[in-house]
This record gives sequence, structure tokens and C-alpha cells, in this order.
Amino acid sequence: MTFIWMDMLWLLALVPLLIAAYIWLMRRRKKSALRYANLAIVKQAMGRGVGWRRHVPPALLLAAITVLIIAVARPAAVVELASSRATVILSMDVSGSMRARDVEPSRIVAAQEAAKEFIKSQPADVQIGIVAFASAAVLVQAPTIDREALVQAINNFDLRRGTAVGSGVLVALATIFPDETFDAEGNDPRDQLGLPSFGGKLSQNLSATGEPDGLLNAKEPKKHIPVEPGSYESAVVILLTDGATTTGPDPVAAGRLAGDYGVRVFTVGFGSAAGDVVDFGGRSMRAQLDADTLQAIADATDGEYYAASSAADLAGVYNSLSTRLISEKKLTEIAFIFAGVGALLALAAAGLSLLWFGRVA
Repeated sequence: MTFIWMDMLWLLALVPLLIAAYIWLMRRRKKSALRYANLAIVKQAMGRGVGWRRHVPPALLLAAITVLIIAVARPAAVVELASSRATVILSMDVSGSMRARDVEPSRIVAAQEAAKEFIKSQPADVQIGIVAFASAAVLVQAPTIDREALVQAINNFDLRRGTAVGSGVLVALATIFPDETFDAEGNDPRDQLGLPSFGGKLSQNLSATGEPDGLLNAKEPKKHIPVEPGSYESAVVILLTDGATTTGPDPVAAGRLAGDYGVRVFTVGFGSAAGDVVDFGGRSMRAQLDADTLQAIADATDGEYYAASSAADLAGVYNSLSTRLISEKKLTEIAFIFAGVGALLALAAAGLSLLWFGRVA
């Protein structure tokens, strides 16, 4: 525990003074009572059979003052609170390799079931959006709290050729910032392709080459001032893929761009270590997971990389992410707790004094 107004703790020096003052008053009262010749009057002055009870209300009052002084110093502690994030974007690989059956019943079915369980576990007020990417990335469900619409979007996944991990990151980012323009210089992944500079909004649908399907309001881009990675607390991205990038923008550059906007990207590499050969569209393919790239994306955004080699592993990853996104540990002021305890102690002191002595004193 720490204190925001540490200097106010000096007020605790008053506590020993109050104890000394109480002891002095008690001794003075005793001396005053002994001046009476009548023994009955002496007993009355000293209290009739109250014994230790006469010290309880003052002790409670002293404890109340001590606790209230601590409250004035504004104590703070790291506590677990409900997350302030309101949006989660699931960016999921729907490339042909997701048909592989090295994960029962298949990678895509296991991924769909885990995603649906994750959605069910989120608080009702958390908006969830879904991006599907293969050679192109598409926002298949805009952020919504309608769980049925999200489940329907996941059930309607259509597998395609190619794997554009960078596009999956970019479309998720464009979904979070629909009115933002992306800088054509520096961290914009389009620079990796040698494309012309545009300052317009990034379309939510990227072509197989990684070039935006449509750029609106082409004009001189507004310079974005990078923020601390992970500092944007209103949304996160969960990126799942079972293979390496085969087309589209550089995924690491896309991750750096997300980091510049403060958006955390949690990456999940899915599939067994041995992999599986899949026939798709008349061609055979074997997914080669690029764990290094997924780790680099997570590192650039202050996120984390998870490896899931089975359906159970994937369910565990989503469960871990669900717990992490629902609650966060933050340094939080807890002065109200001390103020409440102090008030209760003061009320208890007053109540016992009235009950035992008929007065508040």
C-alpha cells in the first residue's frame, strides 16, 4: 500500500498526544473525586462498577481518529477491478490450412467452438467484433453486444487460400479507429509494398496483394503521434492463425502500427507441432506456423503470445484471456474504505457511551 498525500501521515503524531491527554484527564478526575469526604460520592465520581467499560468508547474514538487520519493521506493499493476495455476484436485465420485434422475434429471447428465459448464468457456490456482473414481480411461482424449475431458470423466462416496476418491486424485496427487516418510514412505497413502514399481511411477489406480495396477522402495525412504500446484501454485485439504470412502487408510492421496506437494485440499460434497436409482447391499444403512473427507482434503492442497445439490448449488460452480482459490489476485509491471504517468506529464509540453511561462523552 502507498499514500498519495504522504505528508498527511504526520498527523498521526497527534495520536500519542491524545492518549497522554486522556491519561491526564483520568488522573485529574481521580484526584478531584478524592477531595470528597463522603465515600459514596467518591464512588459516584469515579463511576459505579463501570470498570474497563469506561475506557472502551474513548479507545474506539481514538481508533476512529487514527483510521480517518490514514484516510486523509489517501492510501492506494493494487487491486483487481473490472476492465475498462469495452471492445474486443477477434481476428481469426480462415485460410485453407485450417481444415487440417491434426486437431480434432479440425482446426477450424476447434477454433470456432473456442471463440464462441470466449464470447459467452465476456460481460454483457463488452462489444465484440470479428475479422476473418485469408489472402484478404474482412470485418465479418462489426463490434456488437448481440451474442447471437457473433455466433452466426463465426458459424458462417468460409475458408480461402492465402494467409495475410498483417491484413488481419490492420483491419482490426481500422475497426477500432473507423475515423482515423493512417500515416503513409513510417509505420504504415503499406510502405513495405512500395504503394503510393494516401492519407485516406483504410478500407476494412484488403485485396490479395495487401492494397486497400478502397481509400476514401484521399488527402494529406494527419500526422499521428505515437503513444505508449498498450496504453489504449478501450479495445484489444486477439489474433489467431495457424500459418505464416504468404501475402499482404508485413505483419510485424502492422503490429508496430497497432503499438503506436496503444492497442494491445494478443497473438495465438494454433495447430500441432507436427502439423498436417491438407488438400484445398486441388493443391496440397502444410501450415508452417511462424511463432517468431507472432511473438514480435505481441511484443510490439505490449501483448502476449500463446501457443495452442490442441483444442484443449486453445480453450485454455481463451479462458486465460477472458479472465485477463474482464479484470485488471490497477493502483487504486482506497481512502473510502478507511473513511468508512473510521465512521463506523466513531458511531460505535458514541453508541456504547449512550448505552452504558446515558451520554456521549
